[in-house]
Amino acid sequence: MPKMKTNSAAKKRVRVTGTGKLMQAGTGMRHNLEHKSAHKRRNLSRDQVLATAQSKNFRRLLGR
Repeated sequence: MPKMKTNSAAKKRVRVTGTGKLMQAGTGMRHNLEHKSAHKRRNLSRDQVLATAQSKNFRRLLGR
């Protein structure tokens, strides 16, 4: 049986922590940053834990 391939689009968007959670980079940090407050920009720049429903799909794409 052939090896299972990791979905390359999924591995670029998500990383797995040591405890097994999936982390993603937050959205909204590409453009129009001068209109957002410093507080909002600071919070958006952090990585976020992926939602439970999404993480189930991403785990399958990552082969975990």
